[in-house]
Formats: sequence, structure tokens, C-alpha cells
Amino acid sequence: MSAHERFDLSGRTALITGGSRGIGRGIAIGLAQHGADVAIVYRSAEREANEVVEAITSLGRRAWAERYDLAETDGLADLAARTWDATGGGHVLINNAGLGYLEHFNRITPETWNRTMAVNVDAVFRLSQAMAERMIAGGIQGRIINLSSVNGLVAEAGLAHYNASKGAVEMLSQSLAIELGPHGITVNTICPGIIETEIGGEFDIDVEAFCQYFKAHVPLGQRFGEVEDCVGAAVLLASRAGAYITGQRIVIDGGVMCEQVPRIQFMPRYRNTLTAGD
Repeated sequence: MSAHERFDLSGRTALITGGSRGIGRGIAIGLAQHGADVAIVYRSAEREANEVVEAITSLGRRAWAERYDLAETDGLADLAARTWDATGGGHVLINNAGLGYLEHFNRITPETWNRTMAVNVDAVFRLSQAMAERMIAGGIQGRIINLSSVNGLVAEAGLAHYNASKGAVEMLSQSLAIELGPHGITVNTICPGIIETEIGGEFDIDVEAFCQYFKAHVPLGQRFGEVEDCVGAAVLLASRAGAYITGQRIVIDGGVMCEQVPRIQFMPRYRNTLTAGD
């Protein structure tokens, strides 16, 4: 099998939540570029959702968009059934939609806690459950890819509910990988660091000072990630090339989590030990 064939998604259908903007949009179009038909779920951004559908159909692929609030967890099984019937099946589920609130732990209300858990955890489980059962019944060796976060691996101030929800996604994904492995269904997570998207745009924080401080601690280029930095990981995990990868995570943070202590700025400036011609 050629390298092209290993990443070819022709004949496969993907369902992506939160597919109208940000990382979800990038992954939806990226999968279509590799041959997949794509259905997206969005909550409110109808114009953006229609633009994603147009971008996918312009590539010669089929596309669908359905409006649904993932916090309404009682209807998720029906959402999965409608999408499956509309697309004629499903090979890849990407649970991308997520939300977060920046607030001290003692300011977290039952409403924000419950909505965070509903969208970030409950929806991931319910859709995975409903889609996996259909994959098994149809003999489909499918893929489930959950957009987690580095916050599922290490904590961050002001995000107790978000941290907890992403930690739950990590353990849920590994649990599903164990149970679905015998059916040939893989389950993995993608853990972005800070990516240049809309999420977090309304946080009550000194954005300029925080961004300057954070970027200074990113080993790879001292920049935030971009949506395109996440697309390749999704294509790998959705394709034949990722068929033997399950229960794993791909961290996309520019190397931030590699560093225990930010020491390099206190060291002498790097000097190349090689000379021209070496």
C-alpha cells in the first residue's frame, strides 16, 4: 500500500461536532481534502456551518450540517441515529465541540459546572456510545477521535471545571479503547495547547500580558498553535495509517509540556559549535 493510499479517506464518512469554526472546521475540511464525506454539528454559527459545507462540496465530497446544542444530552442518541441515516453510515466520529469558563473555583456555579460537563464529557460519551454500537452492528472498523486538551494532563488556574472535564475525556477514551479494540475500533485523543481560535476570547484576563508571557515559554517558535497544526493528527488517526494506534494521545502544544522549569532564558545564549564545512 502506497503512502497516499494509507492516508486516503475515500469512501469514508466522518461526523464532527463543533465543526463550524476553529479546530473543528479545519479538521472537517482537512478530512474532505483526503477524500472523506463529512457531517458537522454546530450550535449557533449557521453562516459559518454553511460555509464549511460549501468548502467541502467544492472538493467534490458530500457534506451535511445539523444544528444541535450538545448540552441537551437526552437527544444525543437520536442525533447519532439521524446523522447515520442521513449519511448512510459512519466510519469516523470526532468529538471536537467543547467550552470553558475562566473563573476561580469558588465562583463556579452549578450551571457552569453542569454545562461544561454536559458538553465536554457527557456528549462525548453519549455520541461515542451510539456511534460505536452502529459501527459494530455494521461491521465497521471505525475511528473515534476525541479533542481533549493539555488541560486533561496538567491543571491550570481558573479552569477547575474545564480541567476536570478534559481529564475525564482522557480516561474515558482509554476505557473505550480497551472495550472497542476487539471490534477493530480505535479511540484516541488529540490534546492541543493554546490554538489561535475563538475559544477563550471572552476570558476576563489581561490578554496582551498573558499572551506575551505564554509565548515566551513555547519552545517551538514562541508562538501559539494554529488550526492547521491539528489537522494532520486527525487525518493520521482517521486513516489506515493509524489503524494500530489506540488508547493514545497526541499533544500539540509546541513543546510547552516538555519543560518542567522555564530555565533557558537564564542560560548563556546558544552558540553553534560547528563551523562552516563541518
